[in-house]
Amino acid sequence: MDRRSFLRKSAMGGTAAAAGALAAPAYAQGRRTLTMVTTWSRGLAGVHDSAQYIADRITAATDGQLTIDLKAAGELVGAFEAFDAVTSGQADMYHAADYYFVGQHPAYPFYSSVPFGMTALELNTWYYHGGGQELHDELGQIFGLKSFLAGNTGSQTGGWYRNEINSPEDFQGLKFRIPGQGGEVLSRLGASVQNLPGGEVYQALSSGAIDGTDWIGPWADEAAGFQEITKIYYPAGFAEPGPGLSLATNREVFDSLPQSHQTVIEQVAAAANIWTWTLFQSNNAAALQRLQSSGVQLLEFPESVWEAFGRASDEVQQQYMSDELYKRVYDSYMASMADSADWVGRSEDTYQAQRNRILGN
Repeated sequence: MDRRSFLRKSAMGGTAAAAGALAAPAYAQGRRTLTMVTTWSRGLAGVHDSAQYIADRITAATDGQLTIDLKAAGELVGAFEAFDAVTSGQADMYHAADYYFVGQHPAYPFYSSVPFGMTALELNTWYYHGGGQELHDELGQIFGLKSFLAGNTGSQTGGWYRNEINSPEDFQGLKFRIPGQGGEVLSRLGASVQNLPGGEVYQALSSGAIDGTDWIGPWADEAAGFQEITKIYYPAGFAEPGPGLSLATNREVFDSLPQSHQTVIEQVAAAANIWTWTLFQSNNAAALQRLQSSGVQLLEFPESVWEAFGRASDEVQQQYMSDELYKRVYDSYMASMADSADWVGRSEDTYQAQRNRILGN
């Protein structure tokens, strides 16, 4: 895959490609309105809140000189059409998990989550101080985007299942909703993987169209209502240990803004990164207790399943190494993760283990 092929694919793919030129930004008495599309249905706990936080803060920080008009999934374009809408100019910016756009370039999942990848802390460390942001910008240039990390859900779960998973063979024929490289891993284990927008998952699980699903974590999952359908829940998963969310602006639009407004977008994205992460953390523990009280079983995958996840994950990541940019992103990401894990393992992990032992937590 070369960059020209990616550009052609982006220019031709999706319903947004019909727009041949950038949509004219909206102006009124010196004020400008930018349209933000998202991959989230309105009201999805945490993720829609993150997009709304960004829209509100940019508008407030510029005293309304730059107003963000948020369009949730389906209000202007479908959830998975957000990328093409912004690259073509049908919309000005998107808020999304970039692993939804693995079809545009295989390196995009590194800015959300990859199997056995980074926690939220590790992702932020790489992004702001390990070269991750510069590579994100280089990736965005292929498609005419200016991108920033703009949220994190914290550690996500292994998902909801109709039946327990006792061995890798239990994934054979299993209809499961999971995006990004995590979906490729389960496909290699024999699952029939579907990548559904968040707003469609409850109905698919309720109707039997899927046998299980990942989503986010206890708070968002409880709000989605999955506990009404099944009581089998795996709190720890392999695919999304700290998924980032991204804010991407059409680069021509971004470059046309005054420097002060460009800085506001960058700084609000960084603020949303921390705000969203802590929003999920502040709600997850109580939600997990409520789920348990409602009869939800909290299970762990056996070691044989974890090992199968690991083998398949390596196969998935290695298949893209012929792409030069993917390999540079992968190498940078893995080197930073190794450094972070070494330090955290010697400091925070040891401290927390001793704290929990002493305090009886």
